[in-house]
Amino acid sequence: MDAQELSQYLADAPPSVVRLEVEKHFDALTDKQKRYAHFISKASFAGNRIVLRQVSPESESIYDFIIALHKASGGDWKALAEKAGVDEAGLNAFLQYAAQFLGNSGNYKSFGDSKFIPRCDENVFASLASTSPEAEKHYKATNGAIFSTDKPGLLHLGFTDQGHLTTYYPDSPDITKDEIDAVAKWMQKAGLLPENTRLRKTKDGVFELLIASAVTSIPSEGGDIGKDTEYKITDGLLEGKTIKLVYGDYAAEMKAITEYTKKAAENAENETQQKMHTAYAKSFEEGSLEAFKDSQRYWIRDQGPMVECNIGFIETYRDPAGVRGEWEGFAAVVNQERTRAFGELVRSAPSLIPLLPWSKEFEKDKFLSPDFTSLEVLTFCGSGIPAGINIPNYDDIRQQEGFKNVSLGNVLSAKAPDEKIPFIADSDLEVYKKYRDAAFEVQVGLHELTGHGCGKLLQETSPGEYNFDHTNPPISPVTGKPVTTWYKPGQTWGSVFGGLAGAYEECRAELVAMHLSCEFQALKIFGFGDGTVDMDGEAGDVLYASYLSMARAGLTSVEFWDPKSQKWGQPHCQARFAILKSFLQAEDDFCKLEYEKEDLSDLKIKLDRSKILTSGRKAVGDFLQKIHIYKSTADVENGAKFFTDMSGVGLEYWGTKVRDVVLKNKQPRKVFVQANTYLDEATGKVSLKHYDATPEGIIQSWADRE
Repeated sequence: MDAQELSQYLADAPPSVVRLEVEKHFDALTDKQKRYAHFISKASFAGNRIVLRQVSPESESIYDFIIALHKASGGDWKALAEKAGVDEAGLNAFLQYAAQFLGNSGNYKSFGDSKFIPRCDENVFASLASTSPEAEKHYKATNGAIFSTDKPGLLHLGFTDQGHLTTYYPDSPDITKDEIDAVAKWMQKAGLLPENTRLRKTKDGVFELLIASAVTSIPSEGGDIGKDTEYKITDGLLEGKTIKLVYGDYAAEMKAITEYTKKAAENAENETQQKMHTAYAKSFEEGSLEAFKDSQRYWIRDQGPMVECNIGFIETYRDPAGVRGEWEGFAAVVNQERTRAFGELVRSAPSLIPLLPWSKEFEKDKFLSPDFTSLEVLTFCGSGIPAGINIPNYDDIRQQEGFKNVSLGNVLSAKAPDEKIPFIADSDLEVYKKYRDAAFEVQVGLHELTGHGCGKLLQETSPGEYNFDHTNPPISPVTGKPVTTWYKPGQTWGSVFGGLAGAYEECRAELVAMHLSCEFQALKIFGFGDGTVDMDGEAGDVLYASYLSMARAGLTSVEFWDPKSQKWGQPHCQARFAILKSFLQAEDDFCKLEYEKEDLSDLKIKLDRSKILTSGRKAVGDFLQKIHIYKSTADVENGAKFFTDMSGVGLEYWGTKVRDVVLKNKQPRKVFVQANTYLDEATGKVSLKHYDATPEGIIQSWADRE
C-alpha cells in the first residue's frame, strides 16, 4: 500500500477521549440500587475478554500488553519511556494507540470494522515491551499483528474466503460463506439460535458449533434442542457431514459473569428483576438462548426501573453472516426528567405511525407500547457505545410481547473540545451548532421507538397458519398488486435478508425518523414549537438541523466504504449514505453538493430549508415505502437489489474524489472513559471512582478493572 492509502489506517492523533459523566445520577440511588448496578457492571466488564476475542486473534494479547506496561510504569509513563529509551513522540504514539484500542475493545474500529495501527515505528513498542518480562511475553504473542498491513484484505473484518478477517469462525481458514449459510439453515431447521455461538470447521471437515457457557459439557437435562451433541446432515451442500455442539466457549468468563449475575439477582428491586437475572444466569451457565429469551421477556416487563441494564450476545453487526452476537453489557441510571418527554412520545406513537406511507395491513395490529427511557450510562462493555438502543432483537418477542427503547443521554451530550465541523456552509453553522444535539435526540427517539418499533412481517407462522388473510393478500403500495411473498414457517427477517439485514433495518428506522420529524406535533413532544407548522421558528430550526445532520452523516459515511473490496464496513453508514442519495435524487434541487475547486476541498452541503416539507419529505417517503414493503413481505430479491443500488458507491466519483476529501477532513471518533464502582463488603456501600479524560486515564480505568 502506498503512504496515502496507509494513512487511512493510522490511529487517531490525538484520539478524542471524553469522560462519561454519571456521578450526580449515581449519587441519587439507594445503597441497594447502587449494589445492583455494581454487580451488573462487574458482570458486563467480565465479558471484556470475550469482546477482544471476537475482534481479532491478537486483540487479547495487545490488551494484556497495555495492562502489563501500565503495571510496570506504576502510572509514571515518562519514567517508563526514559527507561526504554523512547522519546516523547514515541510515547505519545503508544498512549494514543492504547486509548483508541481500549475505547474500541480491540484493534479494529467498532464503527467501520477497519484496523488501526500505531503512528510510530515498531521498535517503539518493542523498546517499551523490553522494560517488563510480562509485557514482553504479551507483545511477542501478538506475532507482529499490531503493525502488519501486508495483506490489505485483512485490514477489514469480513468472510475469510473473501480475504478478510473474522474470529467468529476461529481456526477455520478454509471455511466458506456457503458452508456458513448451510450451517445456518440447519440451525434454523433444528430450532437452535445462533447468537451465542461461533463456528469452527475442523481439519477432518466436522462443523463444531462452539456454545458460550460456563459448563464445558451439555447440561444434564439437555440443551435448547435436546440431549444430542452430534448430528449428521442429510441434504444440501453439507450432506453427509457432521455438526457437533461443543459447550464451554469462553468458559472462565461465562462462569464469572454467571456469579455476578446471581449477585445482581440478590440485590434486585422486585421479583421481575430477580427472575430476569436468574434467567440470565441460567443462560450464561448452560449456554441456553431459550433462557436468554426468557430474560428478555422479564426485561420488557421491568417497567420504569431506577437502574436499567441489558447483558448478553446482542448485536450481530460484526459477524459477517449477520447472525452471531457480540458480547455487550451495560448498567445505567434513569434520567427521570428526560424520560418524561420520551413517555409522551410513547403515548403519541399510535397516532404517529398511521402517518407512515403504508396501509394498516403492513403494520402491527396493535402498537405494543414500549418502555422508553433516557439513561445516563454508568458502565458499557462492548466494542463501542451507541446513542440509543432498541431491543430485544427477537422478532417473535417484538411482535407479540414488545420491546424497550433507551436513549443514552450522557453519550449523546458528550462533546470533545475543539470539534471541527466540515461540509456545513458558514451560513448554516450557527443553526447547526445550536440545534444538532436537539435534532439528534429527536432522531434517536423516533428512530428507536417508531422506526424499529413499527411494521408487521407477513408470516405463515406455522404450516397453514397465517398472520394475514392469505386468500385475499393485501395490495402492495409499491406495485399496486396483491403481494405474492411472505415469511415461511421458521424463517425470520434476519435469516431471509442475511448479512444485509443490519444496514437495511437501520436505513428503514432512520427514514421513519426523517419522515416523522416533519410532523410538528412530534417536535412539540420534545419541547420544540407548539405543534403548528412553522419552518421559521425553533421547531423549524430543529427540523432543518436534523436534515442537515443526516446529509452530512451520509457524506462522511464514505470513509467506511472500502475501495479495494468495494464493500461497506458499517451498517449505519451504508444506511445514511443511501439516504443522502435519496436527498440528492429528490425533485426540485432539494439537496446539492456545492464546490468550485477541482479537488472538492471547498465541498459544502446545500439543502433547501423551504423544500423539506415538500420534495424532501416525498423523497424520504418514497424510499421508506419501498424498503418497508420489501421487508414486510420477505421480498428479498427486490429489496436487496433496490437497497444495494441505493447504497452503491462505485469508484468513479463517490469512491475516489468525495472519499478523498472526506478522509482529509475526518474527525476522530469519541472514545469514552468510564468510572469504576467499588463495594465495601463490611458496610455494603458502593463508591464511584472517576478518571481523567486522557489516554493515561482510560488505561488506568481498565487496569483498575483487572
